[in-house]
Amino acid sequence: MRRALRALALLAALAAPLPALAEVQGPVQGQVNVRFVAPERYTDAESRFGSGPSLRVTLAEMRRLFETLGARVLAPGQSLDIDVLDIDLAGFDQPGAGVPFGLRVVNDVTPPRFRLRYVLREGRRTVLSAEEAVSDLNFLTRYARSSSGQTFYYERELLRDWFQARIAERRPPRG
Repeated sequence: MRRALRALALLAALAAPLPALAEVQGPVQGQVNVRFVAPERYTDAESRFGSGPSLRVTLAEMRRLFETLGARVLAPGQSLDIDVLDIDLAGFDQPGAGVPFGLRVVNDVTPPRFRLRYVLREGRRTVLSAEEAVSDLNFLTRYARSSSGQTFYYERELLRDWFQARIAERRPPRG
């Protein structure tokens, strides 16, 4: 029942008209363009055994997250193009597991992973451009707060940290 209510709340948020969201968050600063490249080939972006959200819900939530982060950080005249090349959610689907729809098991060897290609521009000038794998093997230690059952909790925290380091602070990727 609780899962159904969360899913309905997520769908209601996604269905809200964009002008209403802009009023709540304030004026839009910069622009974020998110493109999912061959999502049907992603490592693990959907529940294959009914233990979590569908691919469509996962992609919608990731798009919303990137756009929200961009609205907070990007200045007028800046744009960020993000190509999501792969998604591997934290944990793994465990079919059965004594529950009708299976279960997602998260442990320290199953961190969330994203492969991203991105370009940050100010006007027509490219400020930052890279392709990188985004992951954190210490995710369970770093994000030890209780997730309170939030969907995509670890992915959200990982991408917030990445966005802060790469886009807000403009620290280039290692290597």
